[in-house]
Amino acid sequence: MSPVLDTAFIPPRDREEVIRNAVWESMVAVDIDHRPPAEDISVRIGLGAVGPIKICSARATAVTLRRTARLAREDEEPAVTLGVQMTGSSLVVQNGRECLLRPGDCAVYESIAPYTLLFDEGVDHRFIRFPRAALALPDRLLRDITAVPLGSDNPIARLAFTYFSQLAVSDELHQGVYADAVVEPSIELLRAALASQHGNSSVAKGPLEATLSLRITHYMRAHLADPDLSAARIAAAHSISVRHLYAVLSRSGITLGDWIRNRRLAECRRELAGPTGRLRTIAAIGRSWGFVDATHFSKVFKQAYGLSPRTWRDQNHPRSSA
Repeated sequence: MSPVLDTAFIPPRDREEVIRNAVWESMVAVDIDHRPPAEDISVRIGLGAVGPIKICSARATAVTLRRTARLAREDEEPAVTLGVQMTGSSLVVQNGRECLLRPGDCAVYESIAPYTLLFDEGVDHRFIRFPRAALALPDRLLRDITAVPLGSDNPIARLAFTYFSQLAVSDELHQGVYADAVVEPSIELLRAALASQHGNSSVAKGPLEATLSLRITHYMRAHLADPDLSAARIAAAHSISVRHLYAVLSRSGITLGDWIRNRRLAECRRELAGPTGRLRTIAAIGRSWGFVDATHFSKVFKQAYGLSPRTWRDQNHPRSSA
């Protein structure tokens, strides 16, 4: 996501007002208490949207954000914001709870109730704002789950962290047909993370099924280099049958064998053309991405790209004629 606000280009006397206006107009009305004096305030914000979902990626000096009771009462479009902690730490306070977020953690808070966000170490954060109505979760569940860290003990929360931290900064996913395609999966993934963290199995059932394809493809990407990646292993990791696995992938237009092979080949192609392409043998690069048979690797590579792995590497790393 390209930054749309950078205080390096704003006179110190104007920084607080410019930052306040940008946050209020694009995300939410909050009181902003900067810790450093105006001349030392440093803020770099990127803003975007995916359908009704608003996105802010921010790096900044220490600051405290407060959604006061008055501002909460004036909310015209109730929203739920997912805060994603990239580096450092921060504190979320709402509904009588407070939670410390560390890198890899995320938490939600509602716009209809007062909250405080403390960034004593500075800000390196993603903010993803969802219309409250779009999540269609019970009021009680949302109240119970605010200011609760969604962390490493919840595999769906781990996926949500990876997914939303990338969505927040991907310009491609904020445009046209791609933006339209990710709205519903984004909403369902957050619903699944919140419902599963809350332990409400009846509420979680729908979004868990809706995000199953997303969770399966994320698992396959994470284990792409494993030579024993198979339908049986993938199905077992998601507590479903192999038949159900194939049905889920088919609905998303995915053929399992082709998906795995094509992405493994793409990784091999990238490595062969990369700066370390000659530091390992072609067979070793193939093995590192699950192609245990060098002859088979060379054959499928040529079928996919029209030239052998060696020819591709030589084109990208011509040998010196000296």
